[in-house]
Amino acid sequence: MEPDDAIAIHQVLALYGHLIDERQWSRLGEVFTDDVVYDARDFGLPLTTSLDELREQWAGDDAQHPLAHHTTNVVVWQDDDGVVRSLAKAIGVGRKGRVGSATYRDVLRRTPAGWRLAERTVTLRRPETIPPAS
Repeated sequence: MEPDDAIAIHQVLALYGHLIDERQWSRLGEVFTDDVVYDARDFGLPLTTSLDELREQWAGDDAQHPLAHHTTNVVVWQDDDGVVRSLAKAIGVGRKGRVGSATYRDVLRRTPAGWRLAERTVTLRRPETIPPAS
């Protein structure tokens, strides 16, 4: 993968948090493809399969979003078959000051407008899901 592509992908992952924190739903096309598959079922939300569906869900349920999203520990790679993926940690700050950690597993696609998230699976980090030390 070219360094310019990796940087552009990092930019998309960072922009995601800024747009959500500012509730700029109309700009989500700068981050997602129109046919995005967004899986936040681990948080009790339904699977969405389009950008319009995701916008509708998020704009209608503002209380579900943390006040702040922070994406860290980003790793980007390209599979042998050409699929571009990223793995990142997410830190969310809730309305009562509670902090939670999640993991983002993404598939990205280059579009005429630049790199976009085509698939995102977000899972909550819980003590019972952490493997024991060996």
